[in-house]
Amino acid sequence: MTSSSIEKQTDILNWLEEQRPAMTELLEKVVNIDSGSYNKKGVDAVGRAFEEWFEAEGIPTDRVPHGEFGDCIRAHVTGGEGNQPVLLMGHRDTVFPDGEAERRPFSIVGDIAYGPGVADMKAGLVMNAFVLAAFKRFGGCPYPLIGLYTSDEEIASPSSRPVIENEARNARVVFNAEPGRESGNAVIGRKGASFFKFRITGKSAHSGGQHEKGISAIGELAAKITELHKLTDYEVGTTLNVGLVSGGNAVNMVAPLAEAQVDVRFKTMEARDTVWKQISKILETAYVSGTVTEITESRGFLPLTQSHESKQIFDVYTAAGADMGLTIGGEFTGGSADSGFTAQVGAPTVCGTGPVGGRAHTPEEFMRLDTMVPRAKTLALAIMRLGS
Repeated sequence: MTSSSIEKQTDILNWLEEQRPAMTELLEKVVNIDSGSYNKKGVDAVGRAFEEWFEAEGIPTDRVPHGEFGDCIRAHVTGGEGNQPVLLMGHRDTVFPDGEAERRPFSIVGDIAYGPGVADMKAGLVMNAFVLAAFKRFGGCPYPLIGLYTSDEEIASPSSRPVIENEARNARVVFNAEPGRESGNAVIGRKGASFFKFRITGKSAHSGGQHEKGISAIGELAAKITELHKLTDYEVGTTLNVGLVSGGNAVNMVAPLAEAQVDVRFKTMEARDTVWKQISKILETAYVSGTVTEITESRGFLPLTQSHESKQIFDVYTAAGADMGLTIGGEFTGGSADSGFTAQVGAPTVCGTGPVGGRAHTPEEFMRLDTMVPRAKTLALAIMRLGS
C-alpha cells in the first residue's frame, strides 16, 4: 500500500471508531417508524430519513419509484472511474404491523438494542450508511460504491427484485447487511424459497338432503395437503409446509371452494426444479373428481450458493474482521434473502455482514450495539482490500 492509501485507511477506521453514538441515534430514528412491507408510506418514510442523512453527508441519492410498494433508494459515492461498483445492500421493510413502533419503541438495555426491525435489518442499513460516509469524507474509493435500500424483502421482493438483479449484474462485489448471526458469523449459504397460493373449486350441495350432488373442495384440499407434505426430504434439504388453509361456507354445505398457502424451501436451483415438477403434478391431479385447481399467487427467493469468487471475497472479509479483533466464520441458514438474487446473476456475494443480532420476526428481536462499529470497520477494510 502507498503512504496515501495507508493514511486514508487510518482516517476511515478512526472516524468509524467514533461513530457509535451517531449510529445509535440514526438507528433509533428509523426503528421508530413503522415500515411493514405493505405500508408504502412507512417504508418510504424510512427511506426519507436515510435520504436526509445522506444529503447532510454530501452523498447524492436517487429513487426507483413504485406505485404499490416502497421506492428503492440508491446512494452513490464516486471513485475509480470505469471500475465496477461495490454494492452495499439492505431492505427497509419489516414483518411487523402498523402501531408496533409505538407499542414497542427502540430501547436499550446495557449493550443490547430492541425494537421492531432493529436487527432485521435496520442496523445493517445504518452501518452501510456510515461506511459510505466514511469513504465520502476521506476521498472516495478505488471503485464506485452504491448503497441500495430496498423496500419489500420480507415478502420476497416483488418490486425490488428487478432493481437488485440489475445492480448486481454490474457489481464487482455485493455485501448484504442482513444481521450477523448470534455466533458472530456471516452467511455463506441460504435456501431458496417459493411461496404460493392455490384455490380449489368444487360444487356446493346440501350436506344432508343432496350430499351426492356436491363436489367437496375441502376434500380435494385435504388430499393435496397430504401429497404435498410427502415431498419434504430432509436429506436433500427440501421442505414443504402448507401453513394457511380456508374453505367452505357452512357446516351443512358441501364445500364449493377451498384455498391454501404453501412455503417451499430448497438448497439449489436443481432441487427447486425437481420439487416444482412434483408440485405441479399434484396440483394438476383431481383426487376428488370434478374439482379444479389453480395457482392464484406465486413469488419467492433464489438460493444463495457460494461460488469460487464469493469464497475469495468471504476470505477477504473474514481476514479484515480478524484484524479488527473479530472471529467471523461462515454459516448456512434455511432463511432466504435478497442475496440469493445477486448470487444467481453471478455477483460475488457475502451475506450477513450487518451488526450481530437475533430472534428476528419476534417481539424479542435484539441487536448488539457493541458490534456496530467493529462490523462497520470490518466492511470498510474489506472494501479497501478488494483490489489486492
